[in-house]
Amino acid sequence: MKFETVTFVRIYLTEADKKLKDLLRCLHDEAQVRGVTVFRAISGFGRSGTVHSSSLLDLSLDLPVTVEFFDTPAKVEALMGQLETKFEPGHIVCWQAQMNC
Repeated sequence: MKFETVTFVRIYLTEADKKLKDLLRCLHDEAQVRGVTVFRAISGFGRSGTVHSSSLLDLSLDLPVTVEFFDTPAKVEALMGQLETKFEPGHIVCWQAQMNC
């Protein structure tokens, strides 16, 4: 089996950030990365310590959202400069991975 090195990126945000639609458009239409997955959490908190969670009593949703994508290290490196201006420090995590091809 043959493997290729890719860079995997995870971006943490919340529904209230209203950044998801623009981020997906950027990743799909502009950067055309290989793969993107969006996860909607049922609960979570970050640096602020504010817990975001769902309940039947919630009128508005502000749930945690995680966006993951991967592509070649060169493509991700070129894209990171653009992404870092859109998200606060500590909201983007990336690492190298091996993908079978």
